[in-house]
Amino acid sequence: MYTQINSNITRYVSFSSSELEIFNSLLTYKEVPKKTMLLQEGEICNFEIFVIKGCVRKYYIDANGFEVILQFAIENAWVSDSSFSIYENKPSRVFIETLEDCEFFVFNPETKEELFAKAPRFERAFRILMQRSLAVTQERLFQTISRSATEKYQEFTAQYPTLSQRVAQHYIASYLGISAEFLSKIRTKMAKK
Repeated sequence: MYTQINSNITRYVSFSSSELEIFNSLLTYKEVPKKTMLLQEGEICNFEIFVIKGCVRKYYIDANGFEVILQFAIENAWVSDSSFSIYENKPSRVFIETLEDCEFFVFNPETKEELFAKAPRFERAFRILMQRSLAVTQERLFQTISRSATEKYQEFTAQYPTLSQRVAQHYIASYLGISAEFLSKIRTKMAKK
């Protein structure tokens, strides 16, 4: 049951079997149906989720009322409002919603602190996870600013090869910062090549 998350966390730091047992004992397993709102704007985020199975989106609503998807979290990914709400204990500016039936492991700030007290080397692993998350976010920002819509879509399909079969096209368009109609034209043009 814990193989997937243990493989994910040990990519960065090696742990003894007793440390992994402590880690696993503090995880909460949840099954959540499709279209479940895990977090709404204005709420305090009190979780970090590891996706075992399924797809989750993190998004905000811009000044014009449009949804802007910041992240898709699929198998082996972590999702939270780690940029603001969970660490600052302030109201979130994002929504987190399941797009498929999902299975998760969930941490809350209290269990995470308990983990760090009982197995301090996990603090380094989670610091590395946060650094990687920041690097991915920065790279996504760079790509959004500097790439054409076609290049962004090509990079998206390379990063998420099966996601276009799993989620609606308008979600992908929102993630790429383009209209669904324009994405449809890009996909048609690419299919003809």
